[in-house]
Amino acid sequence: MTGPGWGGTSGPPQPTCVRHPDRPTGLSCTRCDRPACPECLRPASVGQHCVDCVAAAASSVPRARTVAGGVSRPASTPVVTYALMALNILMFALTAAQAGGLSNQTSALFREWALVPLLVADGDLVRILGSGFLHSGIVHLAVNMFALYVIGRDCELVLGRARYLAVYLVALLGGAAAVMFLSNPLVATVGASGAVFGLLGAQAVILVRLRQSPMPVLVVIGLNVVLSIAIPGISLWGHLGGLAAGAAATAAVVFTTGPQRSRVGWAGIVALALIALALIGLRAASLSSAF
Repeated sequence: MTGPGWGGTSGPPQPTCVRHPDRPTGLSCTRCDRPACPECLRPASVGQHCVDCVAAAASSVPRARTVAGGVSRPASTPVVTYALMALNILMFALTAAQAGGLSNQTSALFREWALVPLLVADGDLVRILGSGFLHSGIVHLAVNMFALYVIGRDCELVLGRARYLAVYLVALLGGAAAVMFLSNPLVATVGASGAVFGLLGAQAVILVRLRQSPMPVLVVIGLNVVLSIAIPGISLWGHLGGLAAGAAATAAVVFTTGPQRSRVGWAGIVALALIALALIGLRAASLSSAF
């Protein structure tokens, strides 16, 4: 015979945590009511929620987006801008090492990648993009990298990394197309300034889209155009071609609306890239037949 306090039948088994079956627990999620151990619970405005419910709630919250449709990242590091800067600096270091000094124009890579329209027509297509990552001296590199650092960070934040990189490359192609058509076919052109001018155009378009005055950017563009005309050896056409292409690509992104805005924006970027490539191809064919 047994009496109170001497044993008897045991109560029902304590439930275990849904994520840790080896841990008995008397706690549960106030949202889904599943048992959970203290490690799997998070404080909530009412009671406590399990980590699964917290994750589900976070994924359902709409993410703030910029005017270009990119996810807003207020504290985001401009990774693409830094990567482009690093690539330009690396290419300069390689050409300087090949030339044995900062006068890197004698390096093999510089001679193989510089944008010479007649050589592009002869089949050296790598020059179209490769020339945009070459610089003729340390001052040339420093000026372009400083401009890319100042302008690129804001553009990347608004456009988002993928769109920003696409706009940069389209601007580079636009500058190359202008050089092919309007520059001396025997003169070499190098530098990231066509793409940087494209980012200036992008910044002006973004300010217009945000209903802010683009005048400060337009003044900078105007001053640089004057310098491009006044200083010998600067590619005016490369700058203007990059400016037009970068502005147009950005407009295709930031002025599209509706549920398909991302696809329409990307379609505009691709169309501009194809137009630039088509113009380069037409000019290459013309030069090839002429020489």
